[in-house]
Amino acid sequence: MKTINKFKALATANDSFNKADYAQALRHYALVLKDYPSSKEAYNGAILAEMAMSGEVSAVALFDYYEVLRSENAEEADVIMSEILSSMDGTLDEIAQIISTPIKQRVELENGISYAEFKMLVEEEGDFKRIFENIMFSTRVIITEKEDFLDFLEALLGHGFTEMALSYAESALSVYRNDVKLNRIFEMMQTKGA
Repeated sequence: MKTINKFKALATANDSFNKADYAQALRHYALVLKDYPSSKEAYNGAILAEMAMSGEVSAVALFDYYEVLRSENAEEADVIMSEILSSMDGTLDEIAQIISTPIKQRVELENGISYAEFKMLVEEEGDFKRIFENIMFSTRVIITEKEDFLDFLEALLGHGFTEMALSYAESALSVYRNDVKLNRIFEMMQTKGA
């Protein structure tokens, strides 16, 4: 038995994507796929939302293109977008596996440590620069919350990693263009001569 209204859930998912709330968009696409596993719009939307959450700059542009195509011919748009996504690096099967894995499990699979674990190491050792340099070459710090990301940027700046912080901020701004705090930090980095 179908538990959701497909069209309403897709409209909510698309609206969330347009508001850059990719996690919410992904949840709604996943709900549609649960009841309507053959929905190409939900499948393509879920892949694009996952790409956007991962910082893939092209995801937003692809989504905009997809919406234009769907307004002209929805079925043809679904086929075109599926072909585009399948031709990109990584296979749709790999992306589908990622989408179906809960975020907390994904963090564990990413071969890294969480930002909370990183902060605990820094607090225990008291030397951000040394801990960060050691981790930077052996693993990744996985940040899933925006506030943690902003805190991480400020810590990088405060410990002399200005160019790296600027690079991270530029990548984040491509996804969160209208985030006031992120823009303020980015402007502060630029004025410091990064």
